[in-house]
Amino acid sequence: MAGAAMALSAAVSWVKGPNGLLETAPTPILATVSAGVAALLWWRRRWPGAVAVAIMVGYVVAFTPLSLSVAMYTVGTAYRRVRTLVVFAAGAFVADLAGLVAGSSPASGLRDSFYVLALIMGMLVVGYGVGVRHDLATEAKAKAEGLEREQHLLTQHAQAEERARIAREMHDVVAHRVGNIVLSAGALKVSPVAREAPQVAKAAEQIREDGHHALEELREILGVLTPGRAAVRAPYFPQPDASQLASLVEQARGRGQSARLEVNGHPEALPPAVQRAIYRIVQEALTNAAKHAPGAAVDLNVDCRLEGVHVGATNGPSDREAGLELPPSGGYGLAGLTERVELLGGTLTAGPHGDSFRVSAFLPLPS
Repeated sequence: MAGAAMALSAAVSWVKGPNGLLETAPTPILATVSAGVAALLWWRRRWPGAVAVAIMVGYVVAFTPLSLSVAMYTVGTAYRRVRTLVVFAAGAFVADLAGLVAGSSPASGLRDSFYVLALIMGMLVVGYGVGVRHDLATEAKAKAEGLEREQHLLTQHAQAEERARIAREMHDVVAHRVGNIVLSAGALKVSPVAREAPQVAKAAEQIREDGHHALEELREILGVLTPGRAAVRAPYFPQPDASQLASLVEQARGRGQSARLEVNGHPEALPPAVQRAIYRIVQEALTNAAKHAPGAAVDLNVDCRLEGVHVGATNGPSDREAGLELPPSGGYGLAGLTERVELLGGTLTAGPHGDSFRVSAFLPLPS
C-alpha cells in the first residue's frame, strides 16, 4: 500500500500542476516530497494518529490527497471514540483549508478542495465502518467460542453424571449379584456335597475364580467411570495378553466346552494392544459358543504373519436339546470387538458358515 501510494503521488505531481506551499518548486522536487509523504504510510498501522498528523502537514506542503485519504481510513479503523474521530476530521478540514489558502494556481480552486475534503471524510467514515464490522465479527467469534466452550463443559458435566449413574447402577446391581455368586460358589466348594463329588468342588472353584476376576475388572471399570476416583480406584491388575490364551482355553475346557487352540508364530511378541485384541476375540468366541451353541466344539486359530495376525474361531451347532434357557445377552460383544479391531486398523467378520458360526479377524502389524 505504501509503495503504491508513493508511485501514484509522484505520478500525480507530474500530471497535475504544482500546489501547496511547494507550488513554485520544480516538479521533480514536488514529486519527491509527495512520494516521501506517502512513504510515511509504512508505519500507519503502528502509529495511525501520528502518521495522519504528519501527512496532514505534508498535504499542506505538497498537496498529497491520496496519502491523506489512506491515513484517514486507517484512523477510522483504529479508533472508536467519536470525539477522537471528530478531532481528526477537524484536522483534515483545517489541512484542506490551509492547502486552499497556500495555493494560488487554478489547480487549488475551491471546487477541487471540496472534492478532496469529501474524499478524505468519506475514507474516514468507510474506515470507521470497516473497523466496527471487524470488532463485531471478533466479538461474535469470541461469543461463539465461549458458547462452544460452555457447551463442551456442559457435555462433559453430563457425561460425568451419566458415568457416575452407570457406575452406581453397576455397583448396586452387577457387583452385588456377582459377589453373591462368588460367595455361593465358595460355600459350595466346602460343602459336604463337594467333598463327596470332586467334580462339584472343581466346578465351584472355577465359578469362584471367574467371579473373582469379574469383580476385579468391574472395580477397575467403576474406577474409570466414577469422577474424581482416578487416584483412589481399585488397584490396577495386569491386562490380558496372548500369553494367557492357553489358560483361557483350559478354563473353557474346565467348564465342559470342547475347545482346541492352534497357534502359528509368537503372538506374545506382538504389541500389547494387538495381544489384548486377540485375547478378547478368543474370549468372546468361547463365551458366545457356550451361550448360543452349548456342547459344540470350538476351533480356534491364531496365525501370525509378516503383514498381520489372522484370528479365527469356528463352532459347530449345539448338541444339546432345544428349549434350553440361554443366559441373557445384550448383543454388544461382537459390536465391541468390531470397534476394537477397527481402531487397530483391522477388520472383523462374524456370521454363519455352513452349519457352523465363524468369527474371523485380521489385525495389521506396524511395518
